[in-house]
Amino acid sequence: MQENHQELNKEGLVILSTFDENMPVFMMNYLSYKKRVSSTGKTGKETYNEYLKAAFPFFQKIDAEIIFKGKPMAAIIGSSEEKLWDEVLIVKYATKNEFFKLMEMKEYPAELRASGLSDSRLIFCK
Repeated sequence: MQENHQELNKEGLVILSTFDENMPVFMMNYLSYKKRVSSTGKTGKETYNEYLKAAFPFFQKIDAEIIFKGKPMAAIIGSSEEKLWDEVLIVKYATKNEFFKLMEMKEYPAELRASGLSDSRLIFCK
């Protein structure tokens, strides 16, 4: 079975946990949507948009905001042969602790997010 990288990367979390507590954290979401979600018949993009609506109240409880959402158009550096994924989303968290607060929220709709994606990357940036 092909990995779709939906699980948390423990090594990445260790790097994030050692980051300065007073600096903002940026999380780049690189997203590839499923064509169809078998359990609902909706597209992956429709499902991911439902996730964003469901996740919005959680983001209101912490100090975080989506600062960019867009569709990759062309590789300016890199292989023109490689298929670009569907969307890039960048979320700014005031600190790493705000991100960890979000991860600890039991009702956070992580499963809904995963159900719409065929593959994803969540990349910590400073």
